[in-house]
Amino acid sequence: MSSLAVPSATFAPRRAWLTDLPVLLVAVVWGASYLAAKDITTARTVVAVLVLRFALVLPVLAVAGWRGLRSLTAAQWRGAGLLGLVLSGIFLLETYGVVHTSATNAGLIISLTMIFTPLAEAAVTRPQALGFARAGGTPTRPPRAFLGAAALSVAGVVLLTQGGGFTAPSAGDLLMLLAALARTAHVLFMARIKAVQDADSLSLTTVQLGGAVGVFAVLAAVPGTGGAPWTVAADFGVREWTGLLFLSVFCTLFAFFVQMWAVRRTSPSRVSLLLGTEPLWAAAAGIALGGERLGALGLLGAVLVLAGTALGRRAAGA
Repeated sequence: MSSLAVPSATFAPRRAWLTDLPVLLVAVVWGASYLAAKDITTARTVVAVLVLRFALVLPVLAVAGWRGLRSLTAAQWRGAGLLGLVLSGIFLLETYGVVHTSATNAGLIISLTMIFTPLAEAAVTRPQALGFARAGGTPTRPPRAFLGAAALSVAGVVLLTQGGGFTAPSAGDLLMLLAALARTAHVLFMARIKAVQDADSLSLTTVQLGGAVGVFAVLAAVPGTGGAPWTVAADFGVREWTGLLFLSVFCTLFAFFVQMWAVRRTSPSRVSLLLGTEPLWAAAAGIALGGERLGALGLLGAVLVLAGTALGRRAAGA
C-alpha cells in the first residue's frame, strides 16, 4: 500500500504502461466473459456452470489466503457470508440474463452500475457527496451534470434494447438491469458492514465466493434447476471446457490478483478508469466474435450508454 503515496509524477511512462496493461487485460477478459458465459450456458445449466466456475478457483484462493482466513473474526465471517449471499444473486441474475439476451446488451446494461452506485451511495451513506444535502441538512438534488449523465445512460439502454423497433425489453435485458441494481447493493453492503472493512481483500473474496458456491450447490440439488454439476461437466466438450476455464482462470483468478497487484503500484482511480472500459470490450466481443448486430437504434443506444457512464463517473469523481 505504501506505493500509493508515491506521487504519480515519479512513475516513468514505461513503468506506468507496464502497470496499466494487465489492468486493461482484466477489462478485456471481463468484457469477453459475457460471450463466453453465453456460449457454454443454457437456461437449464446456469446453476451447474456457476458451481463449476467458482469451485475450480476456490481451492487456489483458500491456499493463497490461508493465513488471512485463519485470522478472520466471527463477525468478519458473518459479514463476508452475507456479502456472499448478495454475490450469488448477482451471478445468478447476470448468467440467466446473458442466456436470454445478447452479450453486447448484457455488457452495456450492466455498466449502469457505475451510474446507480454513486447515486445510491450518496443517498444512503454520504448525503453531502453528490449534493444530496446542503450544509444545514436540507435535501437537494444531485448535480445537473450527474443527472444528465444518468438520463443519457437510461435513454441509451432504452434504445439498446430496441434492435428491431420499439418493443418490450427482453427478459434477459430486465435481468441484467436487476443485476446492475444487485451490484449496487453489494457495494453499499461492503461500505456499511463495519466488520468486513478491516478484512484483507483476499480473505474477503474467498469467503464471499465460498458462500456463493454454497448457494449454487444447494440450488443445484433442487429438482427442476438443471442437471447436477458433475453431470453437466461430463457432457462438456473441448469448447465448453475452454470457456469454463477462461471464466474461472482469467475472469476470476487472474482478474482478482491483477487488481491486488495494480492498486499497490498505481492509483485506485486509474485502475477504476481502466476497468471502466469493460462495456466497450463486451460490445466488441459480441459483435466481432459472436456475430451480434445492434442495428441503428442499438448502435445509438450503445454510444449513449458509454457516454453517459463516462460522464457520470467524471461527475461523481470516480
